[in-house]
Amino acid sequence: MEQKKKALGRGLEQLFSSEVLDFDTFEDSIMESANEADIIQVPLSEIRPNPYQPRKHFDREALDELATSIRNYGVFQPIIVKKSIKGYDLVAGERRLRASKLAGLETIPAIVKDFTDEEMREIALLENLQRENLTSIELAWAYKGIIDSLHIRQEDLAAKIGKSRSHVTNTLGLLRLPDDVQDLVRDNKISMGHARVLSKIEDNNKVEELANKVVEKNISVRDLENISSHDDIAKKVPITRQTKVNEYQYIEEELRDILGTKVKVDNKKIEIYFDSKVDLTRILDILNVKID
Repeated sequence: MEQKKKALGRGLEQLFSSEVLDFDTFEDSIMESANEADIIQVPLSEIRPNPYQPRKHFDREALDELATSIRNYGVFQPIIVKKSIKGYDLVAGERRLRASKLAGLETIPAIVKDFTDEEMREIALLENLQRENLTSIELAWAYKGIIDSLHIRQEDLAAKIGKSRSHVTNTLGLLRLPDDVQDLVRDNKISMGHARVLSKIEDNNKVEELANKVVEKNISVRDLENISSHDDIAKKVPITRQTKVNEYQYIEEELRDILGTKVKVDNKKIEIYFDSKVDLTRILDILNVKID
């Protein structure tokens, strides 16, 4: 038992010390170190959701699809739990847990491991970063959680998750928004592009006023940029005026945030930059492009 704990500790250490974070490799290492006796059926009623889970909203349609698959074929991959005073705490696999409940199951296959609260927080954050489509606000809190827990810089996080430094900085900037505006972003009523512009405005009352205008009047990101560039609107972050106007700048910024790399839109073409074959594969995965 002690030997397994040490092996698991090395797996967790390897996950966070590697150049690029890879949750799948970590979870595979747990599966490989487990034998049939380690996988047990745990009553769903005894499992408590991970309190460090950054995702607060789950797509019901996607959960229904997974629930249908579970009804037909069962749960292919065990969830990971930690024994607690009363039952179990979920470590990884919340979508599988929720979908199993929707499917009407009473138990779910699980691997029981001993994690500290800090490790549970880090694992939940990483699973969501690599497996779930978090909203911009949830992503911002997840980034902040990793930076705080690992005591790393923004550029270090950007390198570990394969994103640009500007993407991480812009995403974290959303946490400066008033709570009401963060809710609008979380509910997809205003886009990441709108939120990025609003996050640079000093006066929170003005931020809320403009956010409501975006929702009510369907103001575009470019129009919002023009409104916010007025000198009478104080900025938290100075806006650098460009002598050459790029009408596709807001599209470039949106794509850069989505793809985590430099994007140029001009002359009826889109240029997407990549650093290596691994980076290209990452971008193709985001674009859902499959090449045999």
